[in-house]
Amino acid sequence: MKTKKIYQQLYFQVIIAILAGILLGKFYPETGEKMKPLGDGFIKLVKMIIAPVIFITLTLGIAHMTDLKKVGRIAVKAMVYFFAFSTLALIIGLIVGNVLQPGSGLNINPASLSGDISQYQGQAHATTLTGFIMNIIPETLLSPLVGDNILQVLLVAILMGVSLVLMKEKSGKVTVFLQDLATPIFKMVHLLMKLAPIGAFGAMAFTIGKYGLSSVLNLIFLVGTFYITSILFVVLVLGAVAWYNGFNIFKLINYLKEELLLVLGTSSSESALPGIMEKLEKAGCSKAIVGLVVPTGYSFNLDGTNIYMTLASLFIAQALNIDLSLEEQLILLLVAMLSSKGAAGVTGAGFVTLAATLAVVPEIPIAGMTLILGIDKFMSECRALTNVIGNSVATVVVANWEKQLDKQQLQYCLDHPDEIEKKLEV
Repeated sequence: MKTKKIYQQLYFQVIIAILAGILLGKFYPETGEKMKPLGDGFIKLVKMIIAPVIFITLTLGIAHMTDLKKVGRIAVKAMVYFFAFSTLALIIGLIVGNVLQPGSGLNINPASLSGDISQYQGQAHATTLTGFIMNIIPETLLSPLVGDNILQVLLVAILMGVSLVLMKEKSGKVTVFLQDLATPIFKMVHLLMKLAPIGAFGAMAFTIGKYGLSSVLNLIFLVGTFYITSILFVVLVLGAVAWYNGFNIFKLINYLKEELLLVLGTSSSESALPGIMEKLEKAGCSKAIVGLVVPTGYSFNLDGTNIYMTLASLFIAQALNIDLSLEEQLILLLVAMLSSKGAAGVTGAGFVTLAATLAVVPEIPIAGMTLILGIDKFMSECRALTNVIGNSVATVVVANWEKQLDKQQLQYCLDHPDEIEKKLEV
């Protein structure tokens, strides 16, 4: 197969687009702000294809299983993994916030705070436990396929997959139809991904044009602390998990570089979901594992968001000279653990979950969120990247636990990422 030149590689095109967007937003901010529709349009195109990709992948994965107990076992193991590492991410954020104290010394009077955070407060109040559970149940069987609620798609796909297994003698034609449908659906994904550089350019130009590079300088310590903490979490914690399960975290990141650069450019982890699912399946993870673990992780395995929430909460408390006791910090951790679940798919999910957390912790005024409103956008890329890497590692680990991982295929893909990328594009 003919080797592509570097300028023909998608990841290179996305890098150039991101740099071009930064330059346009910096030197021509008004023009940069007008590029917003390019980023928004690309994300909408990707969201358009997410529901069919998840439905087909998970339904076929379950349909090819002979033992339905495996589906339940996979789900339980995935949730145990999610809660363990989400909690660990929260604890790490809490420890780093206490040790480095990025908000200490600002001495801000709470009465002086101003800024519009009403939209995030409204969304936070709407994310109650009952509302979250009821929202998983769709209005009709087909409505999840025309919506953007990932958990509803998961529910319908699981029910359909189980039904196909129970009626396998009569449902063969339906399974074959879904297999045939998968081919053009994933071809559509590849066609849409060719627009990734345009989307990344528009999103980055808007971000820099609207918020400016200078807006981050006065709070650079918080941003730097968050980035360093997230990087250490990926390298040390997820790296150790990857090593224990027989693969290299850096090779996995390199294998997924196109999708990760897309997340960096658009600040949306959803933009990479179809590509991540296809690549992990190609890397030897079974279709059922990929179909169940990756989309579920988008709601329940938010490592980056969890680090951000405890770190941001402590930053606000320190900036306002609010001394939180150990007991109050543990309550903050427990509330954050619950409020972070189901946040994926909500615009500004990290900020929304922070609002939901502070609303339940009276010691920290919710108005303190205005302190980080201007720089939140600069942290959203790191949140999304950490979330995506965490979900990818979780998928490989659960597949390994279930003995549904082709280790030779995984190693081959990690050692030859560009070759796999070319095969997927064919």
